[in-house]
Amino acid sequence: MANEVIHSLEKMELTLDEEEVIAISEEGRKEEIDSCAQSLIGKFLTCKSFNRKVAQSTLRRAWGLGDGVQIVEVGSNLFQFKFKSKFELDRVVKGDPWSFNNQVLMP
Repeated sequence: MANEVIHSLEKMELTLDEEEVIAISEEGRKEEIDSCAQSLIGKFLTCKSFNRKVAQSTLRRAWGLGDGVQIVEVGSNLFQFKFKSKFELDRVVKGDPWSFNNQVLMP
């Protein structure tokens, strides 16, 4: 199954109409990259609805971080966790919990 998906993706090509150049200026680029250096992306693996604010608050408390982590929703059930230090990031990666209200959070 995985090989079929990989093979299908390898054959994909953009048409001329689909091609789009996205210019990224140097101004502010390094700061943006640096701001993401101590972050994780996590996805709740669920189709059920859940209270995102409560989930964020609960994870902050469970990880012992309070305001030490910024949580931004970047997609459907997809979150970016921005940590203030590499130590906090490493501690969370090695620890628990990675679930909320029986909803698995996949890092």
